[in-house]
Amino acid sequence: MDIKIAIVDDNSFLMKAVQEKLSFFEDFLVKFTACDGLDLIEKLGKNHNVDLILMDIEMPKMNGIDTTSFVKQKYPQIKIIMLTVFDNDENIFNAIKAGADGYLLKEVNPKDLHQGIVDTMNGGATMTPSIAMKTLKLFRNPIDFDSVVLHEDIKLTPREIEVLEQLSKGLKYNAIAENLFLSVGTIRKHVENIYSKLQVHNKLEAIQKARNNNLI
Repeated sequence: MDIKIAIVDDNSFLMKAVQEKLSFFEDFLVKFTACDGLDLIEKLGKNHNVDLILMDIEMPKMNGIDTTSFVKQKYPQIKIIMLTVFDNDENIFNAIKAGADGYLLKEVNPKDLHQGIVDTMNGGATMTPSIAMKTLKLFRNPIDFDSVVLHEDIKLTPREIEVLEQLSKGLKYNAIAENLFLSVGTIRKHVENIYSKLQVHNKLEAIQKARNNNLI
């Protein structure tokens, strides 16, 4: 019998990549996709005949952790695997607390994704190995995330914070340059400095880390 799956992700490119991985397997049927938590809840309200949801975390309107909590309360029979690029401790902790049945990174290969879904449907808890290790550490050394305001001593200039805020709104370099009356080259340099100071490799990581440290 087919495992009926819903995919929730606000990035259409990454969503197609997940669909492509699932297409290798005849025992999976993608019932529908949703672009954010609210979209998912609306679609489940019309038809909740779904076995498992692959859930992104960072999404507009309603993020994956809040959505997981809602779905688990209303449709406890539906399994949820977080499928995300974010592997920071707070997201892992909050996802498990919200009721997630598994936690995989989007770089997972098709074979491991298939096995993870099958294991989850059989009552297991699938996790990317690095996530499993972080989870064990969290249980051994619990962190009170509510009391953590500033995780690290990161100092960005006011201009770098402005650039980050614009990036977090989804604006491209040329639009940011126009808004801040700077050249595109200057914006690129600011972004390089931001990545270096935050010790990240891409925009999503930079925005997440800045939010975690109350910089934006």
